[in-house]
Amino acid sequence: MLILFGCLLKRFGLTNDTFLATSDKLIYYIFFPALLFWKIGGASTALFSSSGLYKAVICTVLTVFVLSSLFIKLYKVPAYKAGTFSQCCYRFNTYIGVAIVLTALGEQGLQQFGIIIGIIIPIVNVLAVSMLIWFSEQQIPIGNRIGQTVKAVMSNPLIIACICGIVYANLQIGFPHFIDNTLQLASFVTLPLALMSIGGGLTLSRMKDNFNLSLITSLFKLLVLPLTGYLFFKLFSVTGLSFQVGMIFFSLPTSAALYVLSSQLHGDTNLASASIVLSTILSFFSLSIALLI
Repeated sequence: MLILFGCLLKRFGLTNDTFLATSDKLIYYIFFPALLFWKIGGASTALFSSSGLYKAVICTVLTVFVLSSLFIKLYKVPAYKAGTFSQCCYRFNTYIGVAIVLTALGEQGLQQFGIIIGIIIPIVNVLAVSMLIWFSEQQIPIGNRIGQTVKAVMSNPLIIACICGIVYANLQIGFPHFIDNTLQLASFVTLPLALMSIGGGLTLSRMKDNFNLSLITSLFKLLVLPLTGYLFFKLFSVTGLSFQVGMIFFSLPTSAALYVLSSQLHGDTNLASASIVLSTILSFFSLSIALLI
């Protein structure tokens, strides 16, 4: 409903591209990192012992990365589209994930979700940046490719917040009351603003010329990834809260941030836009099934 609300606000002129670009920056650099640091930093250290969950998540993402790379090779996806296509298949929308996990599974679920994304975001960024640079039509030396990848990972505010939260949680000192209240108040603005911003950016017209490839990326993201994750969960005996958090994670739509990354590294932004829109719409079904399971 908040995504739809954001779409209507944009349609009736109550928000505009300038507002959405500014709110995206505030969410990405300030509010969302604060929320993640607060939730992970206050987590019980027992949550860090769910090694089966984290192994399954890593194996799932790497498996889908390999499968999507094989598809690119076998079906001769154009080089200009290949890097964008790849990341659309496994990158995930953190904002929607946090909103759903917090609502459905509460504080403990969100803390575990935060640990997952703290582990997987660096891996996903390395894969996405590497593919975009590798298939870029720009002539980029190998050394520069590695440097760009490392820089993109090290400067990601969500990665920094997650790592700082994990370190702080293991200190087991908790947050002073006034800091806890400050971070809690800051977190209140994060999810509504993020979801409305996603809605404001949804434009169905962007799908017209890239529908087929965006549908394939959505099938990878919302069908192949959850099924692969389910099999790895069975293999690693993941159950209970960890299983619930993991299935929601696997069923999320692709990340809105991939548009920016595709633009910066000369990927196909039109395919990125189409995949974001279509996977966000279709994730209504994948997430509903994950919640039922």
